[in-house]
Amino acid sequence: MPTRKKLIPLLSIAAVSALVLSACGQAPEDTTSTEGAGGGADAGDFTACMVSDEGGFDDKSFNQLAHDGLVQAETELGVNTLEAESTSPDDFTPNLQTMVDQSCNIIIPVGFMLADATQAVADANPETHFAIIDVDYLEGDNILQINYDTAQAAFLAGYASAGFSESGIVATYGGSQIPSVTIFMDGFADGVAYYNEQKGADVQVLGWNVESQTGEFVGNFTDNTKAKQITEGFLAQGADVILPVGGPLYQGAAEAIRADGDSAVLLGVDSDLTIGEPGYSDIIFVSILKGLDVTVFDAIENALNGTFAGGTIYTGTLENEGVGISGFGEFESQLPDGMLEELDTIKQQIISGEIVVESPSSPSQAE
Repeated sequence: MPTRKKLIPLLSIAAVSALVLSACGQAPEDTTSTEGAGGGADAGDFTACMVSDEGGFDDKSFNQLAHDGLVQAETELGVNTLEAESTSPDDFTPNLQTMVDQSCNIIIPVGFMLADATQAVADANPETHFAIIDVDYLEGDNILQINYDTAQAAFLAGYASAGFSESGIVATYGGSQIPSVTIFMDGFADGVAYYNEQKGADVQVLGWNVESQTGEFVGNFTDNTKAKQITEGFLAQGADVILPVGGPLYQGAAEAIRADGDSAVLLGVDSDLTIGEPGYSDIIFVSILKGLDVTVFDAIENALNGTFAGGTIYTGTLENEGVGISGFGEFESQLPDGMLEELDTIKQQIISGEIVVESPSSPSQAE
């Protein structure tokens, strides 16, 4: 996928106060012209459309971050936009078909759960462009697949969590057991294991076994009651750092931590949770970030300009700054001495290949 002049400004971890993926991308060089390059469309006649996963566009996570890219395209490029929220998997195909019927120029299905519906609707409508998030195995010259190797960023977060934990027990759970969820859990657990190896420590990970690929899952992305129950179980076992991977399911984790006297901290995923939920900033340790907003904007801009990269796969990595971690906020001062420098070194070693972070859920590295 052709990338913008600057994808996402991920700064050195040593400059932790500014270590945040940008909430919006760099503006196009020329927003005054309505005629796109390379035989593109007039912005006023171009419609970009989005269909959410069941979490909805206010999930403070991947749906909302992708939606930010759609809003940015409307504001900066002058394109028309349409959107449809899914409340269950039964909505996926009807919502996608509605967008086709509305003559959308590009349709962005948000999330792995929409893969089958997207393949079917894209096959039936080869003239419509689709840019799907968190999928890398579909076929079709009209489908761009946008992925993020979040195991790399989660590895950094897992290493930091192991160093931060006082109990020596950390935990993670997911919404559904799908690749875009388990990739976070793999990277997190592997980061903890690397910390143990480097420090001669024995920090335990509850909720996920990398070797057997088994662990704790809510079963969906909406049941915060069950998310709270799972978190309560982890707290009872002594976990003091918890990674919920499930969009809005962090709310169940936060409620359990609050009820337990703020005995633990939690990690955000996809977007910077301290920005989305400032009321929880005192228990948010760090967030594992994906540049959804920027790459969604890119896909729309390229489609408008006649350079849509259908039939290809884009993968965000630490190297191309498509994934990263946020700052540690008020917990920065509580990190072990030298942790920020260690994280910066590990990041560079991952980029160079000296440290190989692999997950069965890692997407193709093709771009």
